[in-house]
Amino acid sequence: MTQTVLLTGASGFIARHIAARLLDAGHVVRASVRDTRRGEALRVSLSGHLADPEAAASRLEVVTLDLTGDTGWGEAAEGVDAILHTASPFPIAQPKDEAEVIRPAVDGTLRALRAAQSAGVRRVVLTSSVAAIIHSPLRPGRDSHDEDDWTDPAHPAATAYDRSKTMAERAAWDFVAGTDPDIALSVINPGFVLGPPLGTRFGSSVGFVKRLLSGKDPMLPALGLPVVDVRDVAEMHLRALDRPETAGKRYIASAGSMWFTEMGRVLKAAYPDRRIATRTAPKPLLRLLALVDGEVRSILPALGTLKLASGLRAVSEMDMAFIPPEQALRASARHLIENGLV
Repeated sequence: MTQTVLLTGASGFIARHIAARLLDAGHVVRASVRDTRRGEALRVSLSGHLADPEAAASRLEVVTLDLTGDTGWGEAAEGVDAILHTASPFPIAQPKDEAEVIRPAVDGTLRALRAAQSAGVRRVVLTSSVAAIIHSPLRPGRDSHDEDDWTDPAHPAATAYDRSKTMAERAAWDFVAGTDPDIALSVINPGFVLGPPLGTRFGSSVGFVKRLLSGKDPMLPALGLPVVDVRDVAEMHLRALDRPETAGKRYIASAGSMWFTEMGRVLKAAYPDRRIATRTAPKPLLRLLALVDGEVRSILPALGTLKLASGLRAVSEMDMAFIPPEQALRASARHLIENGLV
């Protein structure tokens, strides 16, 4: 059944893939961007990846919305069947004032839900993150985190971004429970999202692959995260949209976890002529680098940990067959190299 879907943050790495999948499935997409100049770039980048390139002209409408302002939200939600809210700030380095990240994440999520309530939209799918799950002690008998876990905002490894995703998702569930229980909310919690971007814009996860391929770092931090391919994340959003039984649930998007050094070894094997780090950096060196590098500074509290998050609910309830992490990693690298981005 053809639906009209409001997709927020449509110029983002994940959202572009969602938009392409929605259009290929025959839906009408009302895509929100923060800057009108990104609208035409979005249309152009999508048209080259669609089964029917004309769909980007005939079934893609671009609107302007901002997470920090009310203007346009009500109008954008009018007449749509569902809202897929992906928009959220993602800083590479942690800000001096964490409210710069937390406030727009929470306020933007509530704006999307209030717009749904006002327009009578009963179906919402929210893009959250494993960042809202993995910074908490493992429950007894568990060797990995699952959807019953929540990040403790006071956890020493929780960054402003982690807190923003946790608080925004909590706010969404609280809104549905306390303000509008008729909204059918599903939440997707992706891990470290890799895979091929659509166009030249991509998130900080693919930015990390670019950094590896550029040979900027001689060694890598002792840190590992759940990994998922962006194409699987997009597919999960569509399956959540199409399956009413997913309402009221969270779904981790993870194909398995990788150490950063493991990523380096995979890329070194694929591109042996490139200078790619594969060794683990000692903590004292990272503490020194953190004095001048905000990206390094943000990961210091999590050093020495391989975070594990189970994607079994998505496998069993959404019939997902995840692309292996190594394949997602190589797809990111291949895109960057073939497009002259590194």
